[in-house]
Amino acid sequence: MSQLLVGSNFPANVFQLDNGLTVIHQEIAATPVAVVDVWVQAGAIAEPEPWSGMAHFLEHMIFKGTDRLAPGHFDHAIESRGGVSNAATSHDYAHYFITTAAEHLPDTLPHLAELVLHAAIPDEEFDRERDVVLEEIRQAYDDPDWIGFQALMESVYQRHPYGRSVLGTEDHLLQNSPEAMRRFHRNHYQPENMTVAIVGGLDVTAATELVSQAFGEFSDRTECPIGEIEAEPPIVGIRRQELGLPRLEQSRLMMAWIGPGVDQLQHAYGLDLLSVLLADGRSSRLVRELREERNLVQAIQSGFSLQRESSLFTINVWLDTENLERVEAIICDRLSELLTTPVRDQELARCKRLLCNDYAFSTETPGQLAGLYGYYNTIAKAQVAVTYPQRIQAFQPEELQHLASQYLSPYHYAATILRPLD
Repeated sequence: MSQLLVGSNFPANVFQLDNGLTVIHQEIAATPVAVVDVWVQAGAIAEPEPWSGMAHFLEHMIFKGTDRLAPGHFDHAIESRGGVSNAATSHDYAHYFITTAAEHLPDTLPHLAELVLHAAIPDEEFDRERDVVLEEIRQAYDDPDWIGFQALMESVYQRHPYGRSVLGTEDHLLQNSPEAMRRFHRNHYQPENMTVAIVGGLDVTAATELVSQAFGEFSDRTECPIGEIEAEPPIVGIRRQELGLPRLEQSRLMMAWIGPGVDQLQHAYGLDLLSVLLADGRSSRLVRELREERNLVQAIQSGFSLQRESSLFTINVWLDTENLERVEAIICDRLSELLTTPVRDQELARCKRLLCNDYAFSTETPGQLAGLYGYYNTIAKAQVAVTYPQRIQAFQPEELQHLASQYLSPYHYAATILRPLD
């Protein structure tokens, strides 16, 4: 085992096992709890388009057992010891985690590793679980906000797989097979694609020994088609689409801009500040003007999502149909002001304070820390996880003005409008 070189300010140990698996460990002696979070670079962007939905479906099938672990045995082993487990899939990753008393980790971690590394994906379980995923897709199409967001993504990302739903489609899921999923699993669930973050009440020696034993044996690699990733060109002009939906009580205005990926983290963090500035909290610019003062919207919020290949900046508005055009015009006017007028120091200080406080609140528990380290090591490098507050505090008004000019044009964006059907 060799230790990776990380900055002295990074609070965790980072190792790489001989097989290529990355291990991140932080001891918190005051807690009797331990969290293990296994991150895999096998999200939806790893899928070839005909296999759309495979990564998410595989997340379900991981828990259906292995040749050595019967379905349901993992859940019993975790829950009978008072622990919990869960998993999630995005475009950039899949991850699986357990929270348990540190003393029970030797009895629970091997089960998690067995599931993740050696999923059997039996035919009969595949057919049953596919029905569960299909129902999940049908429920999504009953949610107008999900429909609008997915339509917006398809408009923003017309070439890149970020435009495809992580859930996939009914047609694609019905065409896929257990054998194809086994190939996907054995190709991508390999040590060089995986990070195991372990945080809590056990020391580094015990943690690394447990992980080394549990994650020492991987399945043989099987080749499978690889998803093609084509760079998404900038949005030119306004890509506008309108959808009429039944049972919709209020209209929606969804606006989106493409931002930088992890190769330009400083730019991405600046857009985080601009998101707070525009529509995070009652005193933010758009909330104050459009909701509190003019009463033109029921709610408005901005969001910034950092992704490996490119980030996404959104403004979402809930409003009456007759105010759609007016509100969109006001938003574009306020973006124009951002391009020409530097942010006031007092306003910037508020945004910095909110983001740094949010960061502090999100790094208080072993689960939060394990998730933070694993996430950053999957899309970038683990050590950048702890630089966020310092980077945020370093921003000056002129930098934000430049970033707004570069990324938040009032003339080039995607807009999806949802209207109630009469």
